[in-house]
Amino acid sequence: METNKQQRKKWFLPLVSSLLLLTLLILFSIFVSTDSSSLLSLYRTRGRVEEPRFVESKLRVSSTSSSESVPRIAYLISGSVGDGETLKRTLKALYHPRNQYAVHLDLEASTQERLELANFVKNEPLFAKLGNVKMVVKANLVTYRGPTMVTNTLHAAAILFKEGGLWDWFINLSASDYPLVTQDDLLHTLSSTPRHLNFIEHTSDIGWKEDQRAKPVIIDPALYSVNKSDLFWVTEKRNVPTAYKLFTGSAWMMLSRQFVEYLLWGWDNLPRIVLMYYANFLSSPEGYFHTVICNADEFRNTTVNHDLHFISWDNPPKQHPHFLTINNYEEMVESNAPFARKFGCNEQLLDKIDTELLGRNEHGYVPGKWFDRTNSNTTKPYSAIKNITELKPGPGAERLKRLINGLLSAEDFHTKQCS
Repeated sequence: METNKQQRKKWFLPLVSSLLLLTLLILFSIFVSTDSSSLLSLYRTRGRVEEPRFVESKLRVSSTSSSESVPRIAYLISGSVGDGETLKRTLKALYHPRNQYAVHLDLEASTQERLELANFVKNEPLFAKLGNVKMVVKANLVTYRGPTMVTNTLHAAAILFKEGGLWDWFINLSASDYPLVTQDDLLHTLSSTPRHLNFIEHTSDIGWKEDQRAKPVIIDPALYSVNKSDLFWVTEKRNVPTAYKLFTGSAWMMLSRQFVEYLLWGWDNLPRIVLMYYANFLSSPEGYFHTVICNADEFRNTTVNHDLHFISWDNPPKQHPHFLTINNYEEMVESNAPFARKFGCNEQLLDKIDTELLGRNEHGYVPGKWFDRTNSNTTKPYSAIKNITELKPGPGAERLKRLINGLLSAEDFHTKQCS
């Protein structure tokens, strides 16, 4: 009997110890599993919190050609009925192989006139060879001083964004504009200019425009009609916005690629909200871009308060520019501006600019390092094209350099930004 008790003690103690150890192991495994699940859950939760809640937060401004020393310009050149030949002349005077071009004749122009321009773009040897000129084939109906001028500009910018490759600045011009410097002059000067800058004349002092433009409500029939007609006014008026501050200025500008991308994507919705407001604003091209850029934290400190144009205005309130003539030549050159407006068709002043400032050849192009006027070939004019990154700046580059350096070094440069 005693022997049996001793045998039981021998195996009982190891059994109890084994059971205790097993219990501890089970408890430990449960604890570790629970703790790991909690940690994993916490990690996942934190991961979800740190992820952007909206797709717009993931959007980033795309790259430019800033890795290259010589910038690229994207141009919109627009016109209306009767502007086809003038637009061709302006396009050739502005042409450079590094740049991108969108040309637009609105729907008021006849089908024949738009077809002639489309054939010119398609068949001109230089354009066909290099493929950097695009016709806006889906033409827009554009009303003078209406919001369709803004939508047409955005349309062209979107085309250039989609099909124009990398470029650094977007410049909008009309068939009534003309360059005062060569593209070699312009690209050379801009090579040393920060590419995030936006050259846009603007002010928050809207003055008389508050009562005559901001408060009246206008309707642009081109937003819904296929037939062109003038703007008309609604009898009711509205208050000035309080959600953002209104700015006004010139309708002609040179905008950075980053800002144009922001206008098109509108990842914080400001560009769309402001566009809806300006759909009923008289002369919206003189306010939309200015109001967006000056109410966007990311861009308000990128403005240079100048439109890069020489314009001879009427007496205040500067609503209608004079047509330029030979009498404006000296003042125009002394302005150091790279562009001027407004020119009449076949104005004698244009010939003087071609001869004395641009040196256009018999084919209408402005020679530069890329194209030697002494080696042009009438059958294959592009055969003389050289390295398009090499530039041959002339006196126009010195004038433009004085203008831009003066703007950027002015004591009041920062105080003029969105003020």
